[in-house]
Amino acid sequence: FLARVEPGVRAILPDARTLWVSHLGDGNIHYSVHHEAMTPLLKERLTEVIEDTVAALGGSFSAEHGVGTVKRGTMARRKDPVALATMQAIKRALDPENLMNPGKVLP
Repeated sequence: FLARVEPGVRAILPDARTLWVSHLGDGNIHYSVHHEAMTPLLKERLTEVIEDTVAALGGSFSAEHGVGTVKRGTMARRKDPVALATMQAIKRALDPENLMNPGKVLP
């Protein structure tokens, strides 16, 4: 992953600082890019490079922490539409009034 993702990140922000932490027992890696001039557009471009690399390697965008509010957009882009529709149907069946964590998990 690191060998594949770093060139893409450097193409966008050559002097970015990257940080990664991994869970060797389960193969998860948390990869972060930091730069003092980070803008929403740069963050979006970097996210696409990182997500594309993860997808090409057959990985998951959410690892062991789940989706949460930060990765809802990623979930909408990367999750199978049938799986998303199934999750939304289950959510509606279990929580028809949308009282449990509204807007926190599903896009």
